[in-house]
Amino acid sequence: MKERGILIVVSGFSGSGKGTLMKELLERYEDRYALSVSATTRKPREGEIHGREYFFLSRDEFEKMIAKDELIEYAKYVENYYGTPRAYVEEKLEEGKDVILEIEIQGALNIKKMFPDALLLFVTPPDADELRRRLVGRGTETMDVIKSRMDRACEEAEGMENYDYLIVNDSLDECVREMHAIIQGEHRRTSRNREFVKRIKEDLERLKGEE
Repeated sequence: MKERGILIVVSGFSGSGKGTLMKELLERYEDRYALSVSATTRKPREGEIHGREYFFLSRDEFEKMIAKDELIEYAKYVENYYGTPRAYVEEKLEEGKDVILEIEIQGALNIKKMFPDALLLFVTPPDADELRRRLVGRGTETMDVIKSRMDRACEEAEGMENYDYLIVNDSLDECVREMHAIIQGEHRRTSRNREFVKRIKEDLERLKGEE
């Protein structure tokens, strides 16, 4: 029987490099992972394809999914809905893929309530000074925006203890290997292998009875 995949939730400060980390992880171990594709009511941008970047839905279609409880989580940003379709995630987990959801802290904690077996990973740079350097180094945001992102990081830091593991993104190469090792190690956690434990106990008892 194929081993079921693990649901992995990845959060992190803006500027922590989690997007780059996810991209590298998926490229290196594409047979192991699937990045959850979100649904949205916003219009596709040039080059975006339905089912790849997003599932592009009408507001009516999205609200029907909410009513039918077909979304793991959803939120509304700037008049558009964004959410995680349950069927897509379940399908990939059944295929044996480890499914990665990249979402913010509040959504992550909600998912942990619904899926207690979900693995929560928090990506952070080695220190706050490095986080600020990375945000400034992007060269795409004003100092006011950078300040607001740093203020937001202070708020997000309050929830770090709720995650299972911290991923310190210093060297990208080492970080990708460490993240992969943590996730694969989770597959051997005894709480995820109750059927195996039960079966081996029964086999041992059977052999004991045959002696």
